[in-house]
Amino acid sequence: MRAFRIFGAFLLFFTSTLAVGDVYAKEPDPYWERMKLYKKVETVTQIPWYYLAAIDQYERSIRQVRRDLPKVEGTIGIYFRPEEWAGLTNPNPTDKNPATIQFFNGIGVDGDGDGKASLKNDEDVLYSFAHYLLSYGVDQDNIKIGLWNYYHRDKTVSIIVGKAKIYRHFGRLNLDDHSFPMPIRSNHSYRSTWGDARGWGGRRIHEGTDIFAGYGVPVRATNYGIVEMKGWNKFGGWRIGIRDINNTYHYFAHLSGFAKNLKVGQIVEPGMVIGSVGSSGYGPPGTSGKFPPHLHYGMYKDNGYTEWSFDPYPHLAMWERQERMMMRSKKR
Repeated sequence: MRAFRIFGAFLLFFTSTLAVGDVYAKEPDPYWERMKLYKKVETVTQIPWYYLAAIDQYERSIRQVRRDLPKVEGTIGIYFRPEEWAGLTNPNPTDKNPATIQFFNGIGVDGDGDGKASLKNDEDVLYSFAHYLLSYGVDQDNIKIGLWNYYHRDKTVSIIVGKAKIYRHFGRLNLDDHSFPMPIRSNHSYRSTWGDARGWGGRRIHEGTDIFAGYGVPVRATNYGIVEMKGWNKFGGWRIGIRDINNTYHYFAHLSGFAKNLKVGQIVEPGMVIGSVGSSGYGPPGTSGKFPPHLHYGMYKDNGYTEWSFDPYPHLAMWERQERMMMRSKKR
């Protein structure tokens, strides 16, 4: 009898564990779902998966900040206007027939072989963009031409090519980790200074948060991204600009110098040293010492038309808190 009870308890525990496992197994992994589609369409079209991922992520990012575009509902973030999908002169803007869509020069194509070209079908949407690019070619130069003819914006093409380079370098999509821009153990201080008035160089607002620290304290990349800019600015001094995969531009200014061999186009990751704290700026190249040493950290968002500054302080506070918690957990 006792053996039967032990067996029954074991069976109950085993089946409960399986049930919990089934719940977690059923939770979709968005990165895995996207990569599966990118790879599938790459196989059919020979358009590299990392370009498909870059286009999809660019569109997903701008849809998050644009009020004139619907929010992403499915796995793929690429958006086509109904009239663009079905054809401008198509009397049926909800047309799903590939033949009539082609007749009216719509961009929509049947991607999964079900005989329909549906805007609600992630595979159809992704394959349609790849099919469009395929008319130009599968190498980078021709893909860039296709992207420019679609978006008609040099900056958008540059951003997408940069994202593709990041995805290709790391070989994965889950690149959401962040780091505080200085070592957590460094002696630093900051508060929310975004929007404060600035007088040097004309009346303007302060587009960032100042993190005060000693000369030479390492400055680190806060995200996975690509270096878009490096050099001198009369306001910011020696500065670096990094674009991440979420279409956010991270600006590091007043540096005393750059990390060795750092260059424009280089891929960076969270915690990578890119420079050091200084007090450069407010004058011609080399000007320094007009204010206490600190890092000016700014964040800018591009929406496909323009780019604007937003307050980085909440992000900095969150990244510092997360990193401190991670350090404490490692000590246990």
